[in-house]
Amino acid sequence: MAVSAGTVRRVNGPVVEVEGLAAAMQELVEVGHDGLPGEVIGIMDGVATVQVYEYTGGLRPGDPARATGLPLVAQLGPGLIGNVFDGMLRRLSGVGDRLSAGVFASPSARWRFTPAVQVGDTVEAGSVLGTVPESAAIEFRALVPAGVSGQVEWLSGPGDVESRATIARVSGQDIPLTQPWPVRRPRPAASRLPADAPLATGQRALDLFYPIAHGSSAAVPGGFGTGKTVLLQQVAKWCDADVIVYVGCGERGNEMADVLDELSALMDPRTGESLLDRTVLVANTSNMPVLAREASIYTGATVAEFYRDMGYHVVLVADSTSRWAEALREVGSRTRELPAEEGYPAGLASALAAFYERAGRFRTLAGGDASITILGAVSPPGGDMTEPVSAHTRRFVRCVWSLDPDLAYARHYPAVSWRDSSTRDAEVVAAWHREHGNPVWAERRDLALRLLADADNVESMAELIGEASLPEGQRLMLRAARMLREGVLQQSSLNPNDTYSAPAKQDALLELVLRVHDRCLRLLASGVPFTSLEGVDLSAVTRAKDVAGPDDAAAVRAVGDRMDEVLEGLR
Repeated sequence: MAVSAGTVRRVNGPVVEVEGLAAAMQELVEVGHDGLPGEVIGIMDGVATVQVYEYTGGLRPGDPARATGLPLVAQLGPGLIGNVFDGMLRRLSGVGDRLSAGVFASPSARWRFTPAVQVGDTVEAGSVLGTVPESAAIEFRALVPAGVSGQVEWLSGPGDVESRATIARVSGQDIPLTQPWPVRRPRPAASRLPADAPLATGQRALDLFYPIAHGSSAAVPGGFGTGKTVLLQQVAKWCDADVIVYVGCGERGNEMADVLDELSALMDPRTGESLLDRTVLVANTSNMPVLAREASIYTGATVAEFYRDMGYHVVLVADSTSRWAEALREVGSRTRELPAEEGYPAGLASALAAFYERAGRFRTLAGGDASITILGAVSPPGGDMTEPVSAHTRRFVRCVWSLDPDLAYARHYPAVSWRDSSTRDAEVVAAWHREHGNPVWAERRDLALRLLADADNVESMAELIGEASLPEGQRLMLRAARMLREGVLQQSSLNPNDTYSAPAKQDALLELVLRVHDRCLRLLASGVPFTSLEGVDLSAVTRAKDVAGPDDAAAVRAVGDRMDEVLEGLR
């Protein structure tokens, strides 16, 4: 294929103008003598505007530029799991201190290939040609690409193959083990399916009150220091997805290092191996080229779709989408695009919508059931939840886990606000619980949320007239709300008994608090003096989460039985 060459006319930081280049929009261009990768983002009067994804120091007018004829693509093959990549999916782990300028391809490797079909078989797009043991947790499945079908004319036998080697020929088309895909183009699926099951995160504030379904989307808005990264890391570590794609977009490098260390040290309960064995890390930290940050979100989504097509349930964590939006704003300012709200480009809402649209539960081309769940952190400047990124994101996601700075500064983790958070997946999750033997899940959730909301209103009154002046029923309500906050909502990320909470233990803890509150109300109505109820030590209720193991619901129920005996003794 003939390629076009041009000459650098102007350099403005990471934005370069090239004249004499016959290129298309979003085409990949190699700029300068080092072949720095860039992407065409504008064409006017024969001049192509290119955003370069590497440091442009030393680049000057007159340097050569070359169009590749291809868009920005990700090389998708075995070796993604357990490794760290930059925003263009160039491998960072195991390459030394830094990548050389213009180096794009990751080093080749050899993999043990096992055929899954035979020569002469008829295959369709999405069919599994063979497998590779990528990690202890994930089996890599080599698929027939979209748009290809027919008879298998040749197939590699069992044994070691290179990652870029051809493994099959179908209807005259060679199929390599590693296949390119444009990161800005969603990978095709047979159809979308409605969400039907909850994503268990192990975090009680989410699973009990603001649940998310497999294939849904959530935003985590919060100001500086409210715990967005910690919460998303906890979800990534403990959720019941098959594959985690963690995109560190413009965050601090030490945070990504912490994620890597923790995932390496933690054990996956399903395999007994490291949690890193089911994780792909895409790192474009704050000290990396800013415009590669813009591409990193799409790269992460493409990797997530790649494993979805294999039939896996994937969680994509984007931390943070605000830094990604800031990269869009920087590109817009350098290309003299007319700014909209707060300097962001006019297409910000469309870009956010397109990103979250890549979440969903799908029927794959091979007929499997798989999903992508997208979790995006939002870091509004100054904690302003009305700024454009926060406001537009709330329109496109199904769950909002809003973090409260007052809770965060009071050491209440996770600082998920029961006032400002919301979910549109509650009905789906409630239906799933009914089908799986827990018909009262929705009723308990509604009762607990009403209790928290009513307690907030009563606390405002208590600040004016004093808690002792409140009616006895409202004073019991305040006590129950404190038990809910301290015994259910609050969760330690350091205590091994509490950092993860299995669904059965979550239900038992919520039932315990509501059970004790209901018993106290009944005793008060039967004539038991409030002073007697007030004197009962309820610390065992709030400590149950720490004493019982991560999945020990029986120990929590035993605490409830003992509290029944204590309260019955007041009659």
